[in-house]
Amino acid sequence: VLSHNLCTVLNIPHDPKALEDHFSDDNDGPVSNQGYMPYLHSYILDKVQEGNFEKEAFDELCWMLSSKKHYKQKEGSDTISRKDAFKLWCLFIFLSEDKYPLIMVPEEVEYLLKKFTSAMGLEWHQGELEDFYFQDPSLANGMQVWSLLDLIDSGIFSNFASKEVLSLAINDVFLEIYHDVLKKGYVWKKGHRRRNWSERWFVLQPTCISYYVSEDLKEKKGEVRFDKDTIVEVLSDRDGRRCLFCIKTATRSYEVSASDLRHRQEWMQAIQMAIRLMLTKTVSYHKDLKVERRGQREQNQQKAAEKQKERDLLQLQKLQEEKERQIKQIEEMKRIHEETEVLRQKEEKHKLKEQEKMQQALETQLREAEEARAIMEAEMAQKEIVAQRQQERIKELEKMKQGLETALDVEIHARYVEENARLAQARLLEEEEEKLKQLMHLQAEQEELIMQAQQEKEVLQQEITTKAQDLDQAFRELEELRESRQRNDQDLAEAEKQLRHASHHVKHWNVQLNRLMQPIMPGGK
Repeated sequence: VLSHNLCTVLNIPHDPKALEDHFSDDNDGPVSNQGYMPYLHSYILDKVQEGNFEKEAFDELCWMLSSKKHYKQKEGSDTISRKDAFKLWCLFIFLSEDKYPLIMVPEEVEYLLKKFTSAMGLEWHQGELEDFYFQDPSLANGMQVWSLLDLIDSGIFSNFASKEVLSLAINDVFLEIYHDVLKKGYVWKKGHRRRNWSERWFVLQPTCISYYVSEDLKEKKGEVRFDKDTIVEVLSDRDGRRCLFCIKTATRSYEVSASDLRHRQEWMQAIQMAIRLMLTKTVSYHKDLKVERRGQREQNQQKAAEKQKERDLLQLQKLQEEKERQIKQIEEMKRIHEETEVLRQKEEKHKLKEQEKMQQALETQLREAEEARAIMEAEMAQKEIVAQRQQERIKELEKMKQGLETALDVEIHARYVEENARLAQARLLEEEEEKLKQLMHLQAEQEELIMQAQQEKEVLQQEITTKAQDLDQAFRELEELRESRQRNDQDLAEAEKQLRHASHHVKHWNVQLNRLMQPIMPGGK
């Protein structure tokens, strides 16, 4: 059925036998797309002759096949009819790019929408199209026909126009672009035989002027075919008609009357343009305009690419300068880092030497304090031995005193017993007194020695206390030095951490530098 319909609209004979022979090896299964395409090219499209068929009928068949699957009007939306949708579909195919899948670039979409708004007598608003692209950014690279139909059907470009006005505008643009209608309208034409004036609907195309009874194009009355000798001339007013002009061909002349001077001038300019297009063998005026617009877009893209290339070169030059500046900065940072490292090492060596000196001095003081403490302990031990000896001597003297007292008692008792021995007793008494004096003298000396030993013991105890305080002070200074050494170790660790961070920073810049040194390739990130 599809092949028969295609052959019918393309005005070529259909060969059912060729179809059966082509698919003779696939009778058991469905016809695949890969199997039908070779048949379509070989037995149908290769037999088509340009101009031997009605293009609109062929496009209507294609529209019937594709719209049934892809185009479904939204409920409650009746802005455009299916007939108008078909005309928009034809316009889309005419203005789309020559590659599959078919898309219409934003410039052609804008061109078509401007045509519609101008035909409706409305003012074009660029912002509405930009808002539509903003809602769906993927359409900015190209629009498929179904998106275009949804866009027109949404009514955002025909808010102030009725459905009938939009339909008329679509029909006008369709006739102008698809059928290459350069101009259309009612004019008065003088008959060839009866020589009477009749109002006819003229449709101007690059090769001819067709005229109909009315603008519904149902009854065609004739046409004026242009040739190389065709001219258009202004005629003087006569027969009660004004704004006359004449279309002369090699075989016949046609007298026409416009409604006013402006319409006559427009018709004459349009006919002269049609003659020029015919002489230059222009197949389709709007197709040439489309090619011209495409060439202009390509030139603009080329210019934009050249400008982008210049900007890229300037950017590359700036990046190169920035790279050189960063290299110099990195070298300066390296030099400063090396100088800082040398100063830091010198300072660390100096601090280490001072710490070693202080530690040696403290160790010397600690040894001296320990030696003094040992000497003092030895002296204390010796003093204690002397004190013990003095105490033993005092005990002996006390025993001696007790013995003397006992002897004195015995002597006193003996004096009472032996009165006759008074002289002896007196002598003994004198001796006893002398012994007593000696004893008292010895006791005084003993007390003096005890006092002296007590004073020496206090002095030694005071010296021991002083030495102990000095020793505690030395221990505290040693602890402070150890804390200072720990703080210096922490400072050293912090300096090493900063050094590692600086090394990592330098390594990061080296990586960035290596990445920047790679050339920028097309399509790179």
